[in-house]
Amino acid sequence: MKFGMFYELQMPRPWTDTAEYDTLWNAVRQVQYAEEMGFERVWLVEHHFLTEFAHSSAPEVMLAVMAQHTKKMRLGFGVVLAPVHHPLHVAARASTLDILSDGRVDVGVGRTKGPYQLTPFGTDVAQTQSMMVETLECLPRMWCDEVFSHSGENWTIPPREVIPRPLQQPHPPLWMACTQEDTFRLAGQLGVGCLVNTLGGTDKTRALVNTYYEAIANPTPVGRFTNRQVVASTIGFCDEDDARARQKGAAVAAWYLEQSRQRFTLEWAGVDPDAVPEEYQFYVQGGATRGGRPSQDPQQQQPPTPEQLLAGGGYCVGNPDACIRVIEEFEAMGVDEIMPIFQAGHATHDEVMNSIRLFGEQVIPHFRSKSTDV
Repeated sequence: MKFGMFYELQMPRPWTDTAEYDTLWNAVRQVQYAEEMGFERVWLVEHHFLTEFAHSSAPEVMLAVMAQHTKKMRLGFGVVLAPVHHPLHVAARASTLDILSDGRVDVGVGRTKGPYQLTPFGTDVAQTQSMMVETLECLPRMWCDEVFSHSGENWTIPPREVIPRPLQQPHPPLWMACTQEDTFRLAGQLGVGCLVNTLGGTDKTRALVNTYYEAIANPTPVGRFTNRQVVASTIGFCDEDDARARQKGAAVAAWYLEQSRQRFTLEWAGVDPDAVPEEYQFYVQGGATRGGRPSQDPQQQQPPTPEQLLAGGGYCVGNPDACIRVIEEFEAMGVDEIMPIFQAGHATHDEVMNSIRLFGEQVIPHFRSKSTDV
């Protein structure tokens, strides 16, 4: 089991005059400390216009700064919103960061969960899946071919030398954000790593991870190698006092899930549910094609009570022993890396640093000793 960290750069109100400055620079300090504590990778989301929920709109800039404040920490795009970027931009920015970080970059792609973040960029929501897949198909060739050209559904690119080239050979590992069963299967078929949010609970996550592993057993890789890995994110809050951790962790999770529900209201506001593309019906409440059923997205579930946190369900909340038990569940289902969201909701910088410290002193060593014993 490896350990990473996942950031959306959340910034709940009320704000001070320096709130955004503090949030971004505290994240850099947290990642620098996490490297000292044994964490191996940091992932940054890309979101736009989601005030409070995610102020990570330029992850390539944040990751570049984090690269200069760390030595070994891998730097993950978790993920690039493929429908709002030309693949040439993605290739060049990832390559540049890979060079300046001495080869520490991972590139995940996704398409987000609705039109709210996409339409300001002129993106047609019905094309997002094909844009995501086409980006994945282009990137390895842009990085590896001496001269690249492409004629596809979304982009036509004449022969060009795409520079700079990444330091990692043959290219940085590729990943895909996976939420519904079809995307887990698609990631496996394409031979890319799987990034999963586990807030739907361990049973549901286990079935989806199995779908990915079944598909990747016989892939048609888009890259020059198969990246057979699952990385899972969940709310993380650790404290020496288990009851205190669960009380605060429940509040953090409740804020997170409430913000998620508000986000989905924004995503599809004013859109007829029956006009939503089939591949997006998973996220949308109602609609004839879904029989009026509620959204299946795990981030739209009801927030947990402290008692429910005690019963598990995928939240990495509690004292170090409790966090170990949750992570062992993920380990048993084939998750290769856990990336807790420590910087979430109203968790303070000091509380985030304390969670990192406890993981570094007690949680990570537990799993390292297990791997040594094998």
